[in-house]
Amino acid sequence: MNNQRPDRDAAPVVGLQVREGVFQAFQIIVGHPLRSFLLIVGVAIGVATLLAIITIVSGLSGRIRDDIVSANRPYIWIARYEGLGGEDIEEKLRRPQFEPELISYVAAADGVEMVDYNVSNSSGTVLHYGDERSHFVQVVGTAEAFFYMYSFTVGEGRFFTREEISARAKVCVLGYGPREDLFPRIDPIGKTLRIYGQAYRIIGAMEKRGSIIGQLGDNYAVVPWTSFERDFLHEGVEDRTLAASVVPGFDTGEVISNITGQLRQGRRLRPGQPNDFDVIASQTYGDVIDSVTGGIALVLVVLSSIGLMVGGIGVMNIMLISVTERTREIGVRMAVGARRQAVLFQVLVEAGTLTGIGGVLGIGLGYLLSWAATGVLRFPFQFSPATTIGAALFSVAIGVFFGLYPANRAARLDPIEALQRD
Repeated sequence: MNNQRPDRDAAPVVGLQVREGVFQAFQIIVGHPLRSFLLIVGVAIGVATLLAIITIVSGLSGRIRDDIVSANRPYIWIARYEGLGGEDIEEKLRRPQFEPELISYVAAADGVEMVDYNVSNSSGTVLHYGDERSHFVQVVGTAEAFFYMYSFTVGEGRFFTREEISARAKVCVLGYGPREDLFPRIDPIGKTLRIYGQAYRIIGAMEKRGSIIGQLGDNYAVVPWTSFERDFLHEGVEDRTLAASVVPGFDTGEVISNITGQLRQGRRLRPGQPNDFDVIASQTYGDVIDSVTGGIALVLVVLSSIGLMVGGIGVMNIMLISVTERTREIGVRMAVGARRQAVLFQVLVEAGTLTGIGGVLGIGLGYLLSWAATGVLRFPFQFSPATTIGAALFSVAIGVFFGLYPANRAARLDPIEALQRD
């Protein structure tokens, strides 16, 4: 029974020591306002910098992911090469192109919702209408599923239909960039312009994407792939790709396997013969972006943490001064029975409280800075509870770590020598 008593009394004693430590920390702030202010500001700036870097880089990662993946739903990209690096591009460019007959094979794969067929060349162009001219644009031939699959929004008019693709109609849909360049004050729908010398009627215009690369992300025009194949392939090196959206509820990996089997059948590849194409989920590109930006964030966090180290050194100095000023008080406590562990714990609580106050202020300042920065840069702003709690705990940990030496010095004081000091 008696062995359990210290355990029952331990919690109240620890609570009392914590309260005393916090009280002493506020006494330091009141008694030495300038010194304490500089310490708290140093820690706050360090925490704010770390938090702002993490938040802004997370927003950057999300923005790049949105621009590259460019879809609100998962899709599967089918091309001669995946474009993730580490591959022999020269060898993969010698692979056969995806001819139109493969569209039906991909569409027949279990779990495929829609299929987009994309035909492009390596050449861009400048569009003209009257005295107006556009910036350099990329013209691409697509299927009717293009805008839906990649989550583009038609702002004016409409997108072309499957019937217009079958008829090789000379119709086009402008990206936001050429629409603003060529028709700043008039409705473009129904107007005719020349693309590589061919007359095409405008039936629609896309809304602004707000890409991270600015207007470049909106400088495009799309036409039916059949029309592109007939009129524009001679303008550069052709490239043909496919994309397929996934039926909700289906596993993307399973659909990739189904598409691979269908394409092998369409390409008449024998068992054991390697694929002459790459099939990759859109999520993979997003994961690569997260990996790259995560590495950048780690380097920036390590560099900016130097500021917190400086704040930690300030904590050590202040606590050393505090211990020196309270030598007699510590001696009295130890003379009446206070244990060394209690003195050590109290000084650590004081240090952690001081840096914790700086951490709380830094969290507020960090989110304010990142909110302003992401607003200016047009990145998504994300509040992370885990990051917030981590920043608060980290700031307290800095105080505890750098308070170890002063605390240990206080705990090792000889009570008799301490009482003899003024």
